[in-house]
Amino acid sequence: MSGTSEGPAHVPLSAAPGTPRMITERHRGARRESELRDCRAAFRAAQLAMAVVDQEGLVVSANDAMAALLGTDTGSLLDQAAADLVDLASDGRTWHAYHEVLRGRRTRFRCTRRLKHPDGRSLWAEVTVAPAGDGGRVLLSIADISDRRELQARLRHLQMHDPVTRLPNRTLFFERLAVALETAAQNDGPGGDGIDPAFPSHPAYQSHQSYGHGGTGRIGLCYLDLDGFKAVNDTMGHRVGDRLLAAVAARLTECADNDGYTRSGGHLVARLGGDEFAILVEDSTGTEQLADLAQSVLSSLQQPFDLAGQRLSVSASIGVVERVASGTTATGLMQAADTTLYWAKADGKARWTLFDPERNAHRMTRQALSSTLRPAVERGEFTLEYQPLVGLSDGVVHGVEALVRWNHPQFGTLAPNRFVGIAEEDGSIVELGRWVLRTACRQARQWQRDHPRERPLFVSVNVAVRQVWDSDLVADVAGILAETGLAPHLLQLELTESAVMGSAGRPLQALQALSDMGVRIAIDDFGTGYSNLAYLSRLPVSVLKLDGSFVRGFQDEAHANPADELIVEALVQLAHRLGLTVTAECVETSGQATRLRRIGCDTGQGWLYSRAVPADRIDRLIGVAPLPA
Repeated sequence: MSGTSEGPAHVPLSAAPGTPRMITERHRGARRESELRDCRAAFRAAQLAMAVVDQEGLVVSANDAMAALLGTDTGSLLDQAAADLVDLASDGRTWHAYHEVLRGRRTRFRCTRRLKHPDGRSLWAEVTVAPAGDGGRVLLSIADISDRRELQARLRHLQMHDPVTRLPNRTLFFERLAVALETAAQNDGPGGDGIDPAFPSHPAYQSHQSYGHGGTGRIGLCYLDLDGFKAVNDTMGHRVGDRLLAAVAARLTECADNDGYTRSGGHLVARLGGDEFAILVEDSTGTEQLADLAQSVLSSLQQPFDLAGQRLSVSASIGVVERVASGTTATGLMQAADTTLYWAKADGKARWTLFDPERNAHRMTRQALSSTLRPAVERGEFTLEYQPLVGLSDGVVHGVEALVRWNHPQFGTLAPNRFVGIAEEDGSIVELGRWVLRTACRQARQWQRDHPRERPLFVSVNVAVRQVWDSDLVADVAGILAETGLAPHLLQLELTESAVMGSAGRPLQALQALSDMGVRIAIDDFGTGYSNLAYLSRLPVSVLKLDGSFVRGFQDEAHANPADELIVEALVQLAHRLGLTVTAECVETSGQATRLRRIGCDTGQGWLYSRAVPADRIDRLIGVAPLPA
């Protein structure tokens, strides 16, 4: 060998002992191991209850806080289904969300659960499930929020209860009503009540759970207010008024709790505001239950109240509604209750009234008519019919009474008694009355032109007292007579006895001006009002129209009522001595006509001669004498 020698073997740099790279890897490994030890220590010592759960949903590890919260030891929690520990399988929505996190399809899930501790106490827990890093495991943590929930419950109680009576207030009542309606209309079961059990902190759910619910599918309501409560506040002060409200609340609660029909442990009694209260019956057994409950409330409240040495007596008016929950809305139920309470007050107070669909239908019809009455005049929906006024001595048509009809697009032909009262209330009677007056005068003038050789007919038009007050009736009449060319003596205005009784000031001046103009004034339905004859000498009256009730009393000789005939005869004689003529209404038989003629009555009106008919039918009666009886 030529002096050469073998050098040392080649060692890769990465494998060389003591190289910087090897040192770095060892440090990293040691650091990771230290971090893991620290994480495990922190996990075990954490105050927050935590558990690591594998992809199968089983507990891999749990800390001491978790064991303490659930009342067990950490070893007992291993390999248990985490969902069972915190009741995540109680409803479908929560169960689905939990599995979405386990499968990595969702990053986080949180819910609230009420847990039962082995020692018997309950606690509210906020459960959070989130990924725990690599390996598909998740971290389940539980926070005890019982104190927070208790504070929330206290705040909610303050928000949802009346401070004076300590009853549920309007807000809680309507929450409860909405839940009760939905629950009663559906089958019970998870999710069946429309409230998501995954969120039991929902206020409506809490109310629902607190009060319970029934299974009849019906719901009832007693809606009441105190009669004359304002007088108590005004005379004795709000302090006494508040004491009275608290005492009333106590009696209402007692009545609700003692309802012999209930199967759900009492009803919800609420103060809706002022002196208004409501008793909600969620599991109603029918109207008999509600009627008995309302009567017990009335009886209880009629007993005097002793308030700090002051003895008070009050009464209440109650509207009672009971119906099937399905298809019923809270708004509809309360509208029905409010309407029925109004009926109870209108019927005399200190009573209960049951909702009546027919009565309500009439009210709804009345509202519908009121809302469409004004534009109906402009749309030309009104027409006039005319009923003959026949001379009893000669059987000749002397005049006609104009009677308005409403050809309503929805309700058909309506007689005046269906809408005139509404028109008087809302003031549309002025415009409607002006139209009737103009149309009737124009028609009377047309008959005069068409039958120039016959005695002209006068036309009689009804006038509401509001027309005298709310319009310049004198100017209206003068203008219409000038416009149509009808002579004033061919116009007769009819007012009811009660409308002209005691007339003074503007009404009396208007009537006098019309009479001076030549227009005839008639008192309609005479004998049904005040029957004070003294005012006949003061008012410019030309005609008395006797109410039909007098005439019906002597339809024929065989069934005559002598007293009715004497009254009519006396009224006719009195009217004649005062220079008035007399018209008898509701003449239906020839026997009535004969007897009215014998006692001197001037004119008859009724079905014996004709019903109210269109204008062209009157044409055929003009000049016909005598009319067939």
